[in-house]
Amino acid sequence: MFKKILVANRGEIALRVIRTCKEMGISTVAIYSTADKESLHVRFADEAVCIGPPSSSESYLSIPKIMAAVEITNADAVHPGYGFLSENADFAEVCEEYGIKFIGPTASMIRSMGDKITAKETMIKAKVPVVPGSDGQVKSVKEGLKDAKKIGYPVILKATAGGGGKGMRIVNTPEEFAEQLEKAQIEAGASFGNDAMYMEKFVEEPRHIEIQVIGDQYGTVAHLSERDCSVQRRHQKLVEESPSPYMDQKLRLKMGKAAIAAAKAINYEGVGTVEFLVDKNRKFYFMEMNTRIQVEHTVTEEVINKDLIKEQIKVAAGEKISGKNYFPERHSMEVRINAEDPYNDWRPSPGHITSFHSPKGHGVRVDTHAFAGYTVPPYYDSMIAKLICTAESREECIKKMQRALDEFIIEGIKTTVPFHQQLMKDERFKAGSVTTKFLEDFDLKPQ
Repeated sequence: MFKKILVANRGEIALRVIRTCKEMGISTVAIYSTADKESLHVRFADEAVCIGPPSSSESYLSIPKIMAAVEITNADAVHPGYGFLSENADFAEVCEEYGIKFIGPTASMIRSMGDKITAKETMIKAKVPVVPGSDGQVKSVKEGLKDAKKIGYPVILKATAGGGGKGMRIVNTPEEFAEQLEKAQIEAGASFGNDAMYMEKFVEEPRHIEIQVIGDQYGTVAHLSERDCSVQRRHQKLVEESPSPYMDQKLRLKMGKAAIAAAKAINYEGVGTVEFLVDKNRKFYFMEMNTRIQVEHTVTEEVINKDLIKEQIKVAAGEKISGKNYFPERHSMEVRINAEDPYNDWRPSPGHITSFHSPKGHGVRVDTHAFAGYTVPPYYDSMIAKLICTAESREECIKKMQRALDEFIIEGIKTTVPFHQQLMKDERFKAGSVTTKFLEDFDLKPQ
């Protein structure tokens, strides 16, 4: 087992990893930018190293600075969390070269799933259902129009190096193809430094359902149940739950089997997620694989009663897994509390938190790095907390969430708490009648 882990991240996920390490008797190192000097992950780690100014490119994304922190603290492993360098193959490779364990998959595994075209080709070979699409990259308007006619409109253009909804455009007719391709390429180039595009059939009335998987270093892979992440705004998840209200046991078994096949196709090591789109006929299609821990891993932890960070660390240290597949035993739901104003086009709302009270009680969990007196910096992701409620049924879970949201007090900044309060009362949401387009016609009313 590792003696010291450097956590190459910030905020609630850094704090989350530090807590598990402490329980496992592993020393921790926090890294931080000057903007995060007062953050809780810095306070609670055994050691902390400042690695630069607020800009991510000069701190949390700087591989040389992070590796320097590893060297001066004699850490023997790095946990990347999610975001930042968590799916950066170059970072994993550098760690490997210096004999530092990257807690996650190898560089080659990350690369095989990081490029959407390569990932899709790998899934086809593994007989995992994929959305019909172009044969590789869309190299010209002429070629794209030809493929789109064969696939059938509507189609969606996606950046091969994409994520987070960047570089994506829906094309409904041949007449708008050239314009949408150009817009998608410009956005992809600006976001990822790579404007390569591919195309897929646009799945109508889609649900976003993902399967949590775990694989050890000896070829054993298991799934740890599903999560439904269909409530999204511009491809950014706002609510996650398990089990999915749309799933039946037959579909659950089929998707679990497909997720295991996907992970085995790249000899996957670590904790990861295979993401699928599920259409109105309950047909499912591989979307992508996240080769890291996810924000919503907490939901899975609650329904199978496992610490996924602990499992991730054990696998990285060379321990074997049982190979047992897990299914939801209870219902759990997570809402993301962001420093945003939902009534002002979701504008970011950084600033000083003057008052902070988190809800408590049976079945209520809050993962956060925020506190009264904390200043939310404007430089990073706006998520400041995750509220997770767990109960015996979905109906009970929603009632518990309503109660917990009513107890949540965050003053000094705007947050998404009022949005979630309204959502939990929505009849369509309560009925589980949700697709990824749900929020497009959601009547957001100021409280």
